[in-house]
Amino acid sequence: MFNPERPPEIIAQRWLNSDKKRTLKAEKGKVVVIAIWQLACPGSQKFGLPQAMRLRGSFTEDEVSVLGLHMAFEKFDEQTPEKVEAFLKENGITIPIALDKPSAEGIPETMKAYELQGTPALLIFDRQGRLRRHYLGAVDDFRLGAEVMALLIEDKDSPREMSIALERKLAAALVDPEAHHHDHGDQCGCGHDHSHDHGHDHGHGHDHAHDHGHGEPGHVHGPDCKH
Repeated sequence: MFNPERPPEIIAQRWLNSDKKRTLKAEKGKVVVIAIWQLACPGSQKFGLPQAMRLRGSFTEDEVSVLGLHMAFEKFDEQTPEKVEAFLKENGITIPIALDKPSAEGIPETMKAYELQGTPALLIFDRQGRLRRHYLGAVDDFRLGAEVMALLIEDKDSPREMSIALERKLAAALVDPEAHHHDHGDQCGCGHDHSHDHGHDHGHGHDHAHDHGHGEPGHVHGPDCKH
């Protein structure tokens, strides 16, 4: 069972825009944001990657690590490592990008390990290496910036009570008029945007909150998409 308190490492076949392998373990002590995308997803190109670059320009690398994960689960011939590398150069994307390791089943390894549903998506980790947010679909810049700042306030050895207090303040301060809460099973679909709140004000850290929005990019690409 996936445990956000001890999330798995990124399983990459190779890294682009980096002269070394990047690991979550090595990034502990920082807030880590991973933008998950693929060439076949227009929302990734229009929204996800540009937002990641804006985030990179807004925070120092000593405090916030912004990474990308190219997660190809469709149209494999159109999303080769060479084509991904060419796209990054043509569009000035300079953040380190991991290429998710393919598997025999077609769903890449990191996608399976994190039980990811599609692209674009965001994973946000705190200084202790815990997964605190999983967004599927577009995330407002103000919300993302506020959540990163809140996690920066926490020290790498902050007690759980501080995490709980910050999560409650965020929940009280951030407005999302379309948000509602529900439990979900394995059949949660890919045609809407939602966020998973991996907060620590509950017993097991897994009672997800889903924010259902309908802004950019408008469509979320999942493995069952037909186009």
